[in-house]
Amino acid sequence: MRRRAFLAGATALASAPVLVSAADPVDAPDDLLELARDLAQRPYQPNAAPLPVPFAGLDYDAYRGIRPISGQAADLPVGQGYQADLLAPGLFFNDPVRIELADEAGGFREVPFSPALFSFEPRYFDAIPDTAPGAGFSGLRLRYPLNAPDVMDEVMVVQGASYFRAIGRAMAYGLSARAVALGTGGSSPEEFPRFTRLRLHAAQGDAIRMEGVIDSPSLAGHIDMTLRPGDDSRMDITVTVMPRRDIADIGVAPLTSMYLKGPMRAAVSDDFRPRVHDSDVLIIENGPGEHLWRPIANPAGLQTSAFVDDGPVSFGLYQTPRAYEDFQDTEARYHDRPSAVVRPHGDWGKGAVVLVEIPTDTEFMDNIVAFWRPETPLRAGSEHRFGYDLDWTLSAPGPGAGPRIVQSRSGREHDRPGTRRFVIDLDGVADDLTPDISASGAAEISGAALFPLPGDRGMRLTFLMAPQDSHPVELRVGLRDGAGAAAGPVWLHRWTRARDGGV
Repeated sequence: MRRRAFLAGATALASAPVLVSAADPVDAPDDLLELARDLAQRPYQPNAAPLPVPFAGLDYDAYRGIRPISGQAADLPVGQGYQADLLAPGLFFNDPVRIELADEAGGFREVPFSPALFSFEPRYFDAIPDTAPGAGFSGLRLRYPLNAPDVMDEVMVVQGASYFRAIGRAMAYGLSARAVALGTGGSSPEEFPRFTRLRLHAAQGDAIRMEGVIDSPSLAGHIDMTLRPGDDSRMDITVTVMPRRDIADIGVAPLTSMYLKGPMRAAVSDDFRPRVHDSDVLIIENGPGEHLWRPIANPAGLQTSAFVDDGPVSFGLYQTPRAYEDFQDTEARYHDRPSAVVRPHGDWGKGAVVLVEIPTDTEFMDNIVAFWRPETPLRAGSEHRFGYDLDWTLSAPGPGAGPRIVQSRSGREHDRPGTRRFVIDLDGVADDLTPDISASGAAEISGAALFPLPGDRGMRLTFLMAPQDSHPVELRVGLRDGAGAAAGPVWLHRWTRARDGGV
């Protein structure tokens, strides 16, 4: 299954009955956190019902031909300034999600699912049955007057497993987040916990709250998020997980993105565009106070990197180029796609920020994942709570102390076979800085230089690396001032052989 596949009226509400799904106990509590706790004590019950007609066996175009009807499953009011659209099942979205919306009495009513809530494009569908046993909504879309007071723009979509994504003002959808990841980048098949129930509270001012129940063979859980849209859209999130088994391969606050090509290795894809990606760098502010800058790659083979930490301050997948000229794509608007930054609440303790890079030859596969993994496995029967802010932003990374990295590039040194040149551009100019470059593994570093760029464009740090064998090489580059103290961010990169076997 492609990762990106996960990513993509009043009368009815007044008479809505409360339905019980196979995933929920018959005597399920109304409090969703308590419901998740109750689920965790029971064996996992997968959704075994196949999708019925007209939602079964759809291709991409046919699925797009199903549209929620205004006042029935679209444009549903959820408080001042917000509307919700409920999304149909089909294509990659087979599992039903129970959806509850706030009512005028201060409680919640479930919206009963029916094919009658949707219109169907005639060229893809014949007669539509009145019922669809076993089918349910696949998620929801929130609308808000983000860019103009009289236009209800999309601001968040929740659909597929436990995936969700959001945008701020003048942004286009790009990378996604999800409630939890399991086994990502490991040797066993990845497990995708899914939302079984979503509850939208009435908006309060410019903020809206959503709760969700999460279920999978390995855990049950609960997410509580409050969204505040704006120039940057911010989410205040608490995820509570209750393992059914011991879990050592959990991913907390996972971000999922796409990277096909860029100037670190442009020959990956023969494409007219200079860059094709939703994110180009993982940036970490770790507990000791370092700012780590790790360019993302599209490697020849699966790569997993762990950045050990104690009490992370933040980590995020950033889209740093912000000009149309950087991408030359008139349709995808990669330059308008947001960065996403996780800022933990409190001390998350020891663990690692993990980066998974999956090979791809297409921009339609989300092949990059970053998340936090606690050092200590989560034990069966325990309960763990992780709170964090998640910002969707167009802003450049915070500078920290010293110069800020603007971009990094690399390419083969054609007059020196087996050698690759790396280039790191920084803002500002400082005469007393010297590069500090190290490499793990068998590699020769030479030709290091730091010099100003013309036209007050900042500084360029460049060096050559010649690997001595085919094993990966971990590069670490920093700057030191005249007193020998670290200055500016730390640039990290894992070199691996290209698809053609060259450097």
